[in-house]
Amino acid sequence: MSVSLSPTPRFGQEVRATGTLALPLVLGHVSTGLIGFVDNVIAGHHATATLAAVTVGTALLWLPMMVPIGTLISLTASVSQLDGANRRAEIGPLFRQALWLSLGLGLLMFAFLSVAPYALAAFGIAHDIIPGATAFLHGIRWGVPALTFYFCMRYLSEGTHWTLPTMILGFGGLLVLAPVGYVLAFGKFGFPEMGAGGLGIASALTMWVQAIAFAIYLSRTHRFADLRLFAQFDPPRAAPMMQLLRTGLPIGITVLMEGSLFIVTALLIARLGTTPAAAHQIAINVSALCFMIPMGVAEATTVRVGHAVGAGNTLGIRRAAHAGYVIVLATQAISALFLLLGHDLVVSLYTDDLAVAALAGTLLLFAAAFQFPDGIQVLSAGALRGLKDTRVPMWLAVVSYWGLGMPLGAGLGLGLGWGPQGMWLGLIVGLTAAAVLLGWRFERSSRRWQAAAASPAPVTVTNGA
Repeated sequence: MSVSLSPTPRFGQEVRATGTLALPLVLGHVSTGLIGFVDNVIAGHHATATLAAVTVGTALLWLPMMVPIGTLISLTASVSQLDGANRRAEIGPLFRQALWLSLGLGLLMFAFLSVAPYALAAFGIAHDIIPGATAFLHGIRWGVPALTFYFCMRYLSEGTHWTLPTMILGFGGLLVLAPVGYVLAFGKFGFPEMGAGGLGIASALTMWVQAIAFAIYLSRTHRFADLRLFAQFDPPRAAPMMQLLRTGLPIGITVLMEGSLFIVTALLIARLGTTPAAAHQIAINVSALCFMIPMGVAEATTVRVGHAVGAGNTLGIRRAAHAGYVIVLATQAISALFLLLGHDLVVSLYTDDLAVAALAGTLLLFAAAFQFPDGIQVLSAGALRGLKDTRVPMWLAVVSYWGLGMPLGAGLGLGLGWGPQGMWLGLIVGLTAAAVLLGWRFERSSRRWQAAAASPAPVTVTNGA
């Protein structure tokens, strides 16, 4: 790509632009978290076994789902770069190829969820949980293709600096899931009582409603009319889909590495007993809610960095990332202070068990300690996605989370008997290593773009070099 300079907004303007983009994304992530909350509340009021089944089924859904979702996010950087380069006519054809890719990924996930329940017994899942978990997975699998379509359309919209649909459709999904899930789980209005299976079906219906609503919006709004997104049928083409995969698959694996670190940590802590497991679940749930803020800012930073890349604005690349860092450091400072001062109050909302509350409160102090590295690592990853620099960051994530964080956490928590505190120290080390390495990678990659701009002749900058 030929790199040239173009006018760069002032830093304060960049901060405001990133914040404006990020707010609907943050709220969209909150709505996604609330969908899981609604499922759990309905399941918990139905039966303890239903709640356990939904918990197992949700883990089996979202852990592998991180790969297709992460892979499709490459569309955001591609669209934002084309938009920044005023090559909007190329966005529609690329989007139609991304739809084919999302269909393939959705069908792969459908196949996985069809056979995964047969392995539950081998993983040691209690026999009374397996039927409900199987029913939940076999119900929700029908919505997975809609979910991948939804994320494909969402990433297109976000790549053009339009993030409001993410928030509106996210909360709109709650308005569908809550009543339908209740009716099917409890068997109201003449429907059979289906428990966890009913919640799976309700979730699938919600996914299709969101996807269809998004498609209707994209096809009818004037904002995207010039892109002609659905103007014609394009058969699948290998070249653009392979380009999306080359950029996106490392992102999917990176997201999987971090997500699996937390999930495996939860499984190992569960071996220590019910009190450590319950305390960890409370602390990690609160941490996940805090994480939605920097995650939304990181996605907005991907768009801003990608737009600057497309415009050939090398000063804008670093300014967009630094604006994201400023916002994340501010929000993470608030989160850390909240956890330090309010951990006992937060825990009291979850449990009356004094032993669980005491341990959960301690773990939230550890959560306060990793707010800054967690925010920096996700922001750095988002900025690197805007550059389409994804392969090296993938390996940096593997080293950080599974070369350092998990071995240290398991060694301290289980080997030396430090319990959950030892496991959480491993999380802190892994996230800190990722923050340092990914931050260093962005500084290196962005300076290469500056060097390219300073050269007397156009320079081609390759992805992941």
